[in-house]
Amino acid sequence: MSGGTKRNDPERRQRIIEATLDVVAEYGVTGTTHRRIAAAAAVPLGSVTYYFATLDDLIAAAFLQLAEQSSEEFAKRMAMAGDRDSAKAAIVAIIAGSIWATPRTLLLSYELYAFAARHPPVAAVMRRWMSNSRAALERFFDPLTARALDALVEGIGIHNSIDTEPLDEDAIRMIVDRITGMDNSMRQN
Repeated sequence: MSGGTKRNDPERRQRIIEATLDVVAEYGVTGTTHRRIAAAAAVPLGSVTYYFATLDDLIAAAFLQLAEQSSEEFAKRMAMAGDRDSAKAAIVAIIAGSIWATPRTLLLSYELYAFAARHPPVAAVMRRWMSNSRAALERFFDPLTARALDALVEGIGIHNSIDTEPLDEDAIRMIVDRITGMDNSMRQN
C-alpha cells in the first residue's frame, strides 16, 4: 500500500452485520447505536453509514441474517429425519440442543420479535422463517401439527431461558409426543 491508501475490505460489510448482532445481544435494539456497532466491528464510524443508510436498515439486515442462519440450521436438522419418529427426535434435539438453547440466540430472538412487530419488512422475514420451518415439519406432520410444533420450538426455548425449573429433554419429548399424537392420522371422528 502506498500513500496511506487502504485496500478494499470486502468483508467489512459482513463484519458490521455480525457486530450488530453482538451489540443487539449485549444492549438490546434500543441500546444499539452506530458508534457501538463501529467499535464492535473495529471499523470507522463512517463505514457503518456507508454500507447502511439507516440504523433500522442495518438492524434489519442483521436480523435477516440471524433468521436465515437459524432457519438453515433447523432445516438441516429436519432433513436428517427419515420418518416420523426421527422427525420427533429431531424436534426434541432442536429444542433441547444448540439451535434455540443458547442464551445469545434466545436474546436475539426476543429482540427480533419485538423489532419485527414494529417494522413490516422484518415481520415479512419472520413470516418466511416460520414458513420454512413449517415446510420442513410438514414432511412428517399435517399443517396444524406442524404449526403447533413450530411454536413449541421457540416457546419452550423462551420459557426455559427464564424458568427456574426448565423442562429437560425427557419432558420435551413427552410434550412432542402428545402434540404429534393429535395430528390428522390419529384424529378420531
